[in-house]
Amino acid sequence: MPTLSVEQAEQMTDRLSQDLQYRRGDITKRMNYLTGETGRLRFASDKFKESFQKRYAGFTDNWCAPVVEAVGERMVYLGLRPAGKLGADTELARAWEATGADAGIQEALAVRSAAARAFALVAPTKRADRPRITFEHPELTIVDEDPATGERRAALIMWADDSWEYATLYTADQVWKFQRKTSEDREMRQGRPVDTGRGWEPRHFNTDDTWPARNPLGQVPIVEMKNRSFLRPDQPISEISGVMAMQDAINLTWAYLLNALDMVSLPQRIITGADIPTVPILGNDGQDTGMTRPLDLDSLTGEKILWIDSDEAEPHEWSAAQIAPFLEVTQQAVEHIAAQTRTPPHYLSGKMVNTAAEALTISEAGLVSRARQSILFVNQDVRTINYLTALAMGRSEKEADQIGAGTPMWADPQYRSDAQRADALLKKKQLGYPMKYLLEQDGLPPHEIDRVMKMIKEEQEQDPLGVIQRMTTTGQSEQPQDVDEQL
Repeated sequence: MPTLSVEQAEQMTDRLSQDLQYRRGDITKRMNYLTGETGRLRFASDKFKESFQKRYAGFTDNWCAPVVEAVGERMVYLGLRPAGKLGADTELARAWEATGADAGIQEALAVRSAAARAFALVAPTKRADRPRITFEHPELTIVDEDPATGERRAALIMWADDSWEYATLYTADQVWKFQRKTSEDREMRQGRPVDTGRGWEPRHFNTDDTWPARNPLGQVPIVEMKNRSFLRPDQPISEISGVMAMQDAINLTWAYLLNALDMVSLPQRIITGADIPTVPILGNDGQDTGMTRPLDLDSLTGEKILWIDSDEAEPHEWSAAQIAPFLEVTQQAVEHIAAQTRTPPHYLSGKMVNTAAEALTISEAGLVSRARQSILFVNQDVRTINYLTALAMGRSEKEADQIGAGTPMWADPQYRSDAQRADALLKKKQLGYPMKYLLEQDGLPPHEIDRVMKMIKEEQEQDPLGVIQRMTTTGQSEQPQDVDEQL
């Protein structure tokens, strides 16, 4: 992308900020469902809403969170193996750990699953071996891609404080920092930028008057991690898009149930043969005017006692309504969520009684497949993040290309007991698999694999019988230098 002029940079910032504002509504809605911050009674009648909306404000039975977290906890990133290399890049893995990106990517994957997208930002620091890798929220970040090639042409991050909105525009060779006055206060904006007009002005730091700043990476440093899109790259799909409506239905069922519970403590009663109760009309001075008006019968919903002065009044009562059907409907809805999202039923119901290990494995098959599918879709984005990290570390272009074409390494999404895993690894060892490969299969991160290999080497060096045996077997007069040769 060619170098931008000031006017072009402002125009691109305006365009991207408007695009971000357009998509922010859906993202905010999905994230509210993920965090359980929804409290509306959807699918309820207008009369029921009028009577009970305030009563159940803020109540939600959150089923979106376990659906997202179930697959997120199965996607544990370990490192990356560069193309043409036998093992993972240890320095790259340490750079991720040093900046907290190994934990940050877990949150980003959860946000990606719910909001359909998340973002990663890579920036060099004064220490070449410790670049900064952060993960950005989709409400505040957007990437401009070439629709034909998918190449990242620019990216924008926006945020706001009480009085100002801030924007940082990234291109391949420039970093533009802008600010502008907000049109609404922070409370009305809920802390988010909302302006879509112009009025940007340069933003400087006290220690750096360079504007625009140079982008040292030579690449747009923000990577968008999209969820699957069913061949519509600009419209990734949220994993909870179908769960939100069901969660609203469950919330309404709970509202009906709780309302019924409030009434079943006493048998229901009705009075017949009596006139509609009336109440006196008071004047402005609070004195009885001698006139009356009919009592608002809706107000009796929350009343427990009513006095009726009539000789013909006759009370009747009937048994309280059953609440079990409400619970059955809720349970059925939860089972629908489990089936639609391939979430194991025991993740949602929490009931496990004398369940065989084979049955649990079968019940989790859909979740494991879903996790592996999600890993497949995010692999290319992880490669790009590592490629930018290699550039920020000062690696050569050849090394960065090898990393960009490498293989991301993930822990096995299938849960197995230690005994099952050890048995499988032992059988692979007997088949001739090398130790490093077995350690990778055991889920160890790259630096832990190196540490274990060094410990193995030290043990062998301290075992004189083992040294003699190896010398006799191989015919060597000196100890091998590479532990891989010994194993």
